[in-house]
Amino acid sequence: MNAPTKESSEKLLSQYVKSESLINHCKMVAQAMEAYARHLGKEEAEIEEWWMAGLLHDLDWEKFPDEHPNKAVNEILPEKEYSGKIIDAIKAHAPERTGKEPETEIERYLFACDELSGFMNAVSLMRPNKFEDMKVKSVTKKLKDLKFAANVPREDIQKGAILIDAELRDHIAFMIEVYRA
Repeated sequence: MNAPTKESSEKLLSQYVKSESLINHCKMVAQAMEAYARHLGKEEAEIEEWWMAGLLHDLDWEKFPDEHPNKAVNEILPEKEYSGKIIDAIKAHAPERTGKEPETEIERYLFACDELSGFMNAVSLMRPNKFEDMKVKSVTKKLKDLKFAANVPREDIQKGAILIDAELRDHIAFMIEVYRA
């Protein structure tokens, strides 16, 4: 078997995920992970790993919601020869389900990008120009409204910023730029 590529990762995602909104979420997290890896000066191979971790972090959510992400990290991804680094990052994005807290850099960034990207997508859907003219203030204001995107745990968004040693507003600003591009 060959090492996973971006192309084979996209095919794998399309085998397991049919929901357009979940595919969009996975692609957004992949985009943020790639941007952060570049920002941090990673080599091309590592940038690709970060992208794959972002793309596949919710691989089993649709078909195996009760087993997520354990089905992916214990069965699907090892069988496809994904690296331990990618698998551990995906484990660490759901510590309450796997017992694995985000420790390494890729693990911390995946945790930080996951819930925030979903939340920011929800904010963008309420705006005529989506991300084009989005301001940090509009995202932070929506974060305070607990009825808005109520299923997104605000404490995970806060924890994510802490994990990557960033002010939440700077993390939001970075992500706005990523999605604006």
